[in-house]
Amino acid sequence: MEYKHTGDRVYIRLDKGDEVLESIRQICADEDIKFASFQGIGACDKVVVATYIPAKQDFLLHEQKGMLEMVSLQGNIVTEDYGSLQEHAHGMFSYLHPATGELAYLGGHLHSARISYTAEILLDVVQDGFCGHKVDPFTGIKVWKFA
Repeated sequence: MEYKHTGDRVYIRLDKGDEVLESIRQICADEDIKFASFQGIGACDKVVVATYIPAKQDFLLHEQKGMLEMVSLQGNIVTEDYGSLQEHAHGMFSYLHPATGELAYLGGHLHSARISYTAEILLDVVQDGFCGHKVDPFTGIKVWKFA
């Protein structure tokens, strides 16, 4: 992993074996970034995405291995009241279905993604402000809390 911090942006190149969300959290910790959004593209060899099941208030995990194109990565990272960084990301991946050889897609809440070749990620840093989470009383999920 290498990155360049210029103004309100961080340009990130991830390399084979790097984990996407772990790398973003590490850069934010190293650069003292408290609140940012990110987007990216790349290639992965293992991803886990999730679908939220409201009735269970839990996620159903979906794992895929092989050659996966990271068609789209979008997310944000905030600092919780107790100081830890928390990301929220969604990803869309394309791959060739192992049984049919046809193009298939996998997308959802990103749990993890390991880079197989490279990824290019743009981190937009919010300099003036702070954002954390609070629990929404109507849905029971964490939502942005502005300070």
